[in-house]
Amino acid sequence: MRQVFADTFYWIAFVDPGDTWHERVRQIFRALQPCKLITTDEVLVELLAFYSKSGTQLRQRASNLTRDILEGSDIEVIEQSHRSFLEGLALYENRLDKGYSLTDCISMSTMRQLGITEVLTHDKHFTQEGFAVLFPD
Repeated sequence: MRQVFADTFYWIAFVDPGDTWHERVRQIFRALQPCKLITTDEVLVELLAFYSKSGTQLRQRASNLTRDILEGSDIEVIEQSHRSFLEGLALYENRLDKGYSLTDCISMSTMRQLGITEVLTHDKHFTQEGFAVLFPD
């Protein structure tokens, strides 16, 4: 089955019906079926941090989505570990000329380990590393 990595961008747009990308992320997900979504604990941490000051409704939606992802069986969440942190840190240190976040570096390292080439994001940093971004400009 096709595996696609879900970046923070995807989950942020998924949570907020007012987000510019909201409808498009839902359409793309339906168009990709059947596929297996993969994400990481670090991506979910970044999602919750993003909505931490967005008011009760969006915080609740982000929290509910995170619980659904963690408790459901249809999305695989790669657990955070000291190893994943160190591998992400190594990529971060090797790309000091880029604007990559540590979460992006951990995601890219995870994708490489799993052989995943497609990512649900709009972040050009992933294309710079050779991944296929499913929300280009």
